[in-house]
Amino acid sequence: MPYWLVKSEPSKYSWEQFVKDKQTTWDGVRNYAARIHLRAMKKGDQVLYYHSNEGVEIVGIAKVAKEAYQDPTTEEEAWVAVDLKPVRKLKHPVTLNQVKADKRLSEMALVRLGRLSVQPVTDEEWKVIMELAGEK
Repeated sequence: MPYWLVKSEPSKYSWEQFVKDKQTTWDGVRNYAARIHLRAMKKGDQVLYYHSNEGVEIVGIAKVAKEAYQDPTTEEEAWVAVDLKPVRKLKHPVTLNQVKADKRLSEMALVRLGRLSVQPVTDEEWKVIMELAGEK
């Protein structure tokens, strides 16, 4: 199963707000690489929810509820959005420092492509993140 990571600043859209909303449209992405990843997401894919700039940690797991469709924030047909639903908060958030310190994650997009807002996560990276988060 493909895994993903999305980033949001907690002051703009926090995990807590996401849980309260029960579902959100992941829109407004204007990066070509991130768009490729949004288009590749399939319903049911699991997604790590990362707080960027403040907190700087992976805080929860979401899932893709609706696959790519026209981004409602623009009339440009090239841009897409997906719908995400929260699944659960991680037992222990995984900080960026923890990710960078773990040699098994040295090739993770979060380390190599820090500014990319939508990223793929490999099966092995997912397993390591779950281990660091105290998840089974």
